[in-house]
Amino acid sequence: MITIRKSQERGHANQGWLDSYHSFSFAEYYDADHMSYSALRVINEDVVAGGTGFGMHPHRDMEIVTYILSGELRHQDSMGNGSVIGVGDVQRMTAGTGVKHSEFNAATDKPVHLLQIWISPSENGLQPSYEEKYFSPEQKNNRWCLVVSPDRGNGSVMIHQDASIYASLLDAGANLAMQSDCKRCGYLQVVKGDVVLNGVALSAGDAAKVVDESTLEILAVTDAELLWFDLPLA
Repeated sequence: MITIRKSQERGHANQGWLDSYHSFSFAEYYDADHMSYSALRVINEDVVAGGTGFGMHPHRDMEIVTYILSGELRHQDSMGNGSVIGVGDVQRMTAGTGVKHSEFNAATDKPVHLLQIWISPSENGLQPSYEEKYFSPEQKNNRWCLVVSPDRGNGSVMIHQDASIYASLLDAGANLAMQSDCKRCGYLQVVKGDVVLNGVALSAGDAAKVVDESTLEILAVTDAELLWFDLPLA
């Protein structure tokens, strides 16, 4: 079964410096039908204006993944980490027993566009930690590239949950298949472009919840970017 969530159905908040779309309930956006999906708790599509960002603030007991779409983001945290991440970088922070961090646009003259992803950990009270890694366009071109996993498989960053994230950059006209385990569930996020999933048209910002589908066939109508979440059965 494939259940579609269209981009325009997401929650939306525009604070001037921050333009954000929420796939699941977040901050002042509340939707009882979209609180989470399996261990996937948050997908926020954020556009942060130049010279602005999220000041130092706390988190705990959450796996926080940042995926950059354009621009650069400056990260600092209470663990002593500080870096600038850009397109192709995947950042993971385990909030665990508690951590503070800030995320600012590294540029003053252009926005940074990113996905902020929260995944509930398999257990609470973990030691806070941080990791980031770059994945090249070649690794993702017309194929699935494992970028997040519970065991650092294929050089991916690690999260403390039985969940994985795959990324792909599809050329227009390319086909991509995914074998789906019927004992698990999946979530496809269209980041950019237009695709057809098992005969269903999807555009940037659209998503699909997938259960009991053994094979997924994706056709790129235009150049496209996708994320696939392999999750414990919801």
